[in-house]
Amino acid sequence: MRILTLAVLTMVTVWAAGPVRAQTYGGSNYPVCLHVYDLGQNYYECTFNSLAQCAMSASGRAAECIVNPYFAGQERERPRYRHRYPY
Repeated sequence: MRILTLAVLTMVTVWAAGPVRAQTYGGSNYPVCLHVYDLGQNYYECTFNSLAQCAMSASGRAAECIVNPYFAGQERERPRYRHRYPY
């Protein structure tokens, strides 16, 4: 009886859970995002290369420019460290 109850509870939980959005910022290709506050919905446009470019698009709108937290940027070469003590 407990197993049946647990199975039904699990099925109801999975069924009741709605779809979720995987990534709010829409990608990591650009370093700056425009956060738009529209009627009833907020969304991000991550299509800007600089804060100045984003600010021009945000001018006169209910929006703000933010740095894209998912932007990976160019991969830097790691410096090679020498061993502190020779072997």
